[in-house]
Amino acid sequence: MLIKHMRQRSVGRAKVAHAVVVIFLEFFAWGLLTTPMLTVLYKTFSHHMFLMNGLIQGVKGLLSFMSAPLIGALSDVWGRKSFLLLTVFFTCAPIPLMRISPWWFFALMSVSGLFSVTFSVIFAYVADITEEHERSTAYGLVSATFAASLVTSPAIGAFLSTHYGDSLVVLLATIIAVLDILFVLLVVPESLPDKMRLSSWGFPISWEQADPFASLRKVGKDSTVLLICVTVFLSYLPEAGQYSSFFLYLGQVIHFSPQAIAGFIAMVGILSIGAQTLLLSVLMKKIGNKNTVLLGLGFQLFQLAWYGFGSEPWMMWAAGAVAALSSITFPAVSALVSHCTDRDQQGAVQGMITGIRGLCNGLGPALFGCIFFLFNVELKEMTFDQANHAVTPETEQKSVIPGPPFVFGACTVVLAMLVAVFIPAQQAPVVKTCSSSTRVLTEPMSSIPAGGSLPASDEDIEPLLQDSSL
Repeated sequence: MLIKHMRQRSVGRAKVAHAVVVIFLEFFAWGLLTTPMLTVLYKTFSHHMFLMNGLIQGVKGLLSFMSAPLIGALSDVWGRKSFLLLTVFFTCAPIPLMRISPWWFFALMSVSGLFSVTFSVIFAYVADITEEHERSTAYGLVSATFAASLVTSPAIGAFLSTHYGDSLVVLLATIIAVLDILFVLLVVPESLPDKMRLSSWGFPISWEQADPFASLRKVGKDSTVLLICVTVFLSYLPEAGQYSSFFLYLGQVIHFSPQAIAGFIAMVGILSIGAQTLLLSVLMKKIGNKNTVLLGLGFQLFQLAWYGFGSEPWMMWAAGAVAALSSITFPAVSALVSHCTDRDQQGAVQGMITGIRGLCNGLGPALFGCIFFLFNVELKEMTFDQANHAVTPETEQKSVIPGPPFVFGACTVVLAMLVAVFIPAQQAPVVKTCSSSTRVLTEPMSSIPAGGSLPASDEDIEPLLQDSSL
């Protein structure tokens, strides 16, 4: 009755615009909190900021990886809208607690990973309402919206925090999160046809559908797929760790101001959009998929090494420009998959890659946090200005390796490049998988491999929305 009542409240038919608005509001709200997060982390965890930040993000990532297939399977029965509402609510629930109770904020943020799988549901929502030839464009629109929200919101949050304090930023983020929840509840229509939902009511959800490791167990069945998946793991592990800690690193170790961090995010975001559109298409035509992947890994290696050994702000800005160029790697990997796998097996292989990336989203932040802790990359003292903003003093002596986790990440990328060299430029391997996991997107979401992979043709390459070149 509740689900039926929610459907009656929605306005019009399901459109890609509904998915775009939901994504924009959710990540815009979180982007506003980039600046207040430094102060809250220090006040809560003092000298163990990097370690606790990594563990919190790691727990959240692992829980998301574990829960995504089950939520996908359940959405086949109860519809996308109810689970879209659930994921948006729990993803945004910790925001107001940042000022009310920081301890509860971080605790709830960790466990919210059980439901923080908005992207998986959004992918299925878009797939329900678009034709096969339209999905690449629709995915690109959602991807661009995600990037745009993170380009603008940190700068706005930094400005408001400087002039009006962190409390106003948290309040504004909370209001936007509530608007997002109300938008899903009152405006977003159900995308899954009634006949598909009704036909699923009597079907039990199998463990295979809810098993997050189901797709990973199929990795070793083909040598080419194995090489691609190992490359993704070795390159995305430092990427996930970097994304969870880099803004904190800029403020703590490199002494970036909140405004500088916001400007850095905007610069890299804008350059990344250009790299993934103009530069990527030129490289794919000129040097091919495999060489584009290798070039992207080369940029990532240079970027991570510069982050690890660089100690001056100008070095971070220069490395950020290289980071934008490295953002071509994962779209090129997705394109390589479309050329190296049979047409009817691409969904399964993309699902394996998505599962590996989901696992990295949990392991990477925890690994980076532990490395920071082991190398004592923490501040001995931090003061606060009149606006209650964290102020990081200049350290007396700069370390030879200011960022050890980034150097470790550069080493894993070297291994990724060595593995990627052996990937055939073009091959059509046969991946033995169950037929229910490789059907096209007209199937229920429970047939999508673990992690929410949707594409099943060379046009429907999964947009790697959670990748960050930062």
